[in-house]
Formats: sequence, C-alpha cells, structure tokens
Amino acid sequence: MTWDKMIAAELKKPYFQDLIRFLKAEDARKTILPVKDNRMNAFKLTPFDEVKVVIIGQDPYHNLGQAHGLSFSVEQGPWPPSLKNIYKELHDDLGIKRETGNLSGWARQGVLLLNRVLTVEIHQPLSHQNHGWEMFTEEAVRLIAHKETPVVFILWGAHAQKVRPLIKNFRHLVLTSVHPSPLSASRGFFGSKPFSKTNAYLEKEGLEPIDFAL
Repeated sequence: MTWDKMIAAELKKPYFQDLIRFLKAEDARKTILPVKDNRMNAFKLTPFDEVKVVIIGQDPYHNLGQAHGLSFSVEQGPWPPSLKNIYKELHDDLGIKRETGNLSGWARQGVLLLNRVLTVEIHQPLSHQNHGWEMFTEEAVRLIAHKETPVVFILWGAHAQKVRPLIKNFRHLVLTSVHPSPLSASRGFFGSKPFSKTNAYLEKEGLEPIDFAL
C-alpha cells in the first residue's frame, strides 16, 4: 500500500465526495488553512513505507502563515503555545534546543505529523471537524497500524487518543499523555519523555532513531 493508493480509494467514497464539495464551497468564500497545495503535506513528506513514528494532532493552526500540513509544525511566525511546550519537553528530555518551528525535518525521517482534521477556517479552531476528515485520517492510522514493522504512536490529548482502538498490533508502541497546550501540559505532558522513549523503542527494534534536532 502507498499513500497514493489509499487516497485514490478514499476519493471514491461518498463521504470524501461530500468533503470535497464542502471544501470547494469554503474555499470560494473564506480563507481556509493551510493553502490547498499544503493540505496533504504529511503524506507527501512521509511515505507510507517509511513511517516509523506517528504524532497525532487535532486540527491545523488557525492563524495566517502557520499551518502547512504537518501537525504541531509552523511554516513561519511565532511559535504557538503548544509547540513551545513540546520544545520545552524536548529540551528537558533530550537536551535539544530547536531554533525553528518547522518540523519538516522530522517528517522526512519517518515521523508522520498527522492532524485528525486537515483544514480549518482562519481564526476559527475546529471549524472543519465532523465534515469527513476524521474518517480519512482514521483510515490512514488503520493502515499504519496493520504494518508489521514496529511504529511508535504518540497520542497527546483526548482528540488524538480517539484513534487508540485502531492500533491493535502488539508490536507497536503507543505513548499517551495530556495535550501539550498550556491548559493541560502541567498535568502530565511535562516529564512524560516521549522523545527518549520513542528512540529507545526504535533502537530496541533495530530501527534508526529520530534526530529530533533536525
């Protein structure tokens, strides 16, 4: 299976046709983020066969210039609070201090940065939930969960943890915690050490660890 085959199969389904019509109407009269060319970036940058880690987000950042198709990643501009907290935990966990909010370097190493909802109206968080994206991204998770090679699934917060029942292969590692947002990070995200746990598991399974500094 490749992402192209998966996407082609989903495109034919009635729910996805409804989603396409919804997005066309939204794009015609509103500012929708990210721009069209970036909406499938998670799949473009991390081929199916190369997925080693999956980090599930909620929906794209809703301010202009931030979202570019990768969960928790910003193309440019100030870092959102959740990303700041992710970087704080990364530094506390592995001693890494990042200078950019763009996580494309992670994606190219096999980290699928996947939001459950892939579009949003500007300044309107969760405005595109329940229009079909969840069915699409859950199919992606289901396919990855069937892989024989070990995968680390990182599920931060209640929205991400809704995909937990889809991950049934005991070879995969599932790491869960509260969301890294300022409202919850101090209740279990800080100190959870997801990055070192991820690399320890990958190395144990004979896979190349992720260089989270890239």
